Order: sequence, then structure tokens, then C-alpha cells
Amino acid sequence: MFRPDLQDALRDKDAVIRSFFAADGSLTAIPTKIRKRLVVLDRLSQEFEPGAKFTETEVNNRLRAFHPDVAALRRYLVEEGFLDRADGQYWRSGGTVS
Repeated sequence: MFRPDLQDALRDKDAVIRSFFAADGSLTAIPTKIRKRLVVLDRLSQEFEPGAKFTETEVNNRLRAFHPDVAALRRYLVEEGFLDRADGQYWRSGGTVS
């Protein structure tokens, strides 16, 4: 199965952001297509400062500002390499830096 890389997915960044984020910055839906989901996850990863560690509660609180399904967002962020997890701590491990 073809998996786009982040740079490839980001070519459609502006359109995806307009389609999936409301004017208040909340996420209207979690994209099912991986290409679009990578763009959304990259945007969400910007909420985590590189080099900082976060508890699961802290991750959930940051993600809750965007969408109520924080478990799915957290799982996707880890699965797609935007966050890493060990010993109850999370840290940013991918995504673009703005």
C-alpha cells in the first residue's frame, strides 16, 4: 500500500487546513485518508515543543482543544511518528517546525 511521506502530503496543506479546521481552530473531523490526516497531524504536532516531555494528561489536554476524540488523535500522532512514548511520557519526534 502506498504511504505518502509528509512533504508530499504537505503540498495540499492549505486546502486540507481549510477543509478540516473551523474558524476557531478546532478540528471538524479526523480525516480518513492518510494524506490528509498527515497534514492534520503535522498541524497538531506544532502544539508540542521539541525537546519537552509531556504526560498523557498533558497531551490529552492540548488535543482536547481541537477535538473530543483525544485517544484517536494521540494514537495517530504516535503511529505516524509525530510523537514518541515511553515510561508514561510523550515527546515530539516528527513534523515540521514553524
